[in-house]
Amino acid sequence: MTIELYTWGTPNGKKASIMLEECGLDYSVHPIDITKDEQFGAEFLAVAPNNKIPGIRDTDTGLTLMESGAILLYLADKAGKLMPTDGEERWRATEWLMWQMGGFGPMLGQAHHFHRFNKGKADYAEERFLKETQRLYGVLDKRLEGREAIAGSYSVADVATWPWAARFEWHGVDLDQFPNVKRWYLAIAERPAVQRGYSVPSAQDIPMP
Repeated sequence: MTIELYTWGTPNGKKASIMLEECGLDYSVHPIDITKDEQFGAEFLAVAPNNKIPGIRDTDTGLTLMESGAILLYLADKAGKLMPTDGEERWRATEWLMWQMGGFGPMLGQAHHFHRFNKGKADYAEERFLKETQRLYGVLDKRLEGREAIAGSYSVADVATWPWAARFEWHGVDLDQFPNVKRWYLAIAERPAVQRGYSVPSAQDIPMP
């Protein structure tokens, strides 16, 4: 095996497993059950000291990495796939990967926390993060107008963003209101590597609008 993947069935975890499938890299899976606080175990902390999944260990080099965006860039570099090598397209892929890491991930995660898991406990927080979720879907919809992929061609930007969009039901989002996102989402859902990666570490059906 080349890559040891420490993961759980969250959007960030699915980024890494989808990327590994897309890149065709050999990997083994170490489930980290965050519902049982296994992310605080010594073995996992040796890989990901911030106690957040996913994490990887490259058995070829001994390198360990945490943070899903860094993992995607590392795997893209290792496999020579899904990251343009130069020009504007490379920087667009980087730009939109950073957008996902800074916005269309943490903000949607807050919507999960306040709207799905703690509904009715903090009205202001629910309203704030649901509004921000709608705004971010609108940004993505505008970006995808006339484009098949976020950065031009399918890249790490799509791999990072798509698993979060797969939680559209959790966000109270009707994808019919974001037709470009819906078209993009359905096209990516048909990719065999995405279907395989989505079912790591356990089988799950991809939500369909």
